[in-house]
Amino acid sequence: MGKPKRERQLGDNEAQAVVRNLRVSPRKLNLVAQMIRGKKVDTALAELEFSRKRIAQDVRKCVMSAVANAENNHQLDVNDLVVSQAHVGKNIVMRRFHARGRGKMSPVEKPFSQLTVVVKEVPAAAEEPARDAQQAEETA
Repeated sequence: MGKPKRERQLGDNEAQAVVRNLRVSPRKLNLVAQMIRGKKVDTALAELEFSRKRIAQDVRKCVMSAVANAENNHQLDVNDLVVSQAHVGKNIVMRRFHARGRGKMSPVEKPFSQLTVVVKEVPAAAEEPARDAQQAEETA
C-alpha cells in the first residue's frame, strides 16, 4: 500500500523540468531566465548557447530537459513548444567566514538557486497573429 498518486499541476499541453542546487545567486539566475520567458524553444536555446553568462549552460540543459519531458512523457510536438514560465527560487545558503585584521571575521554567503522551466505547446496557427502584432509594434 503506497501513497495516492498526486494530481497533475500542469495542463495537458505543458511539461516542466526542475534544476536544484545551482551555484549562483537567484538574482543573477533571474537575469538569464528573463531572457527566455515567452520565447519559442529553439530561439531560447540559441540565445542560451551564445550567452556570455556562466550559468546559461545549466539553464540550457534545463530547457532541453523540459523539451525531452514534453516529447517523451506527454507526446507534445517539439516544434510548437514555447517557454511559458521560468521560475527562479532560493535554495540553501552556505555561510563561510573571511578572516580580517585584529582577529575579527566577516561573513561570506554563498547562495544556491533552483530553476523551474515550464514549456507549453502552442499551435503554430495561434502563434502567427501574436507574432504579426509584435512585429507591428517593433516597426512603429
